[in-house]
Amino acid sequence: MSTVVRRPVAFVAAIVLFVEAVGIVLINGIMATVVKNQDMSLAGLESDAMSSGTWVMGGVFGLYLLLSGLVLLLTGIRDRAPGRIGRIALITCAVVHGVLGALTVGLVGWAAFGFMMVVLGLIVLTLVAYGPRPGPVGPGPEAVRPADDAGPNAPAPI
Repeated sequence: MSTVVRRPVAFVAAIVLFVEAVGIVLINGIMATVVKNQDMSLAGLESDAMSSGTWVMGGVFGLYLLLSGLVLLLTGIRDRAPGRIGRIALITCAVVHGVLGALTVGLVGWAAFGFMMVVLGLIVLTLVAYGPRPGPVGPGPEAVRPADDAGPNAPAPI
């Protein structure tokens, strides 16, 4: 894939993840407020604990999406593949979007599923576009023989 296409894909994916991070934090904030205002307990767990847990979960997931978006943004700016940690973050982000997409189709609807699959596609397209480049084709390691003159009765190298 050419630079003309892969850089904009990385930028669009980064912007989408930034917007999604803000949306996740807002949705979790709304859910935390609703749970706190209910003033009910769930199996003995107080509403304050559930509200705090929802805020923490939203914050951690929002930071995770921001980190993944930052990796994509830096990938687009530098026009280089992300490093090992960045690639792992993007792969896990793609897996999370695939799993959440499968869950949202039944719980939220096809529009949410479509959004999750578009984000998944943008992340995977960026990973593939900035994947390893094929190097020059040459003899493999099995074609190279050791340079020893031990003779025909020498033991084979291990």
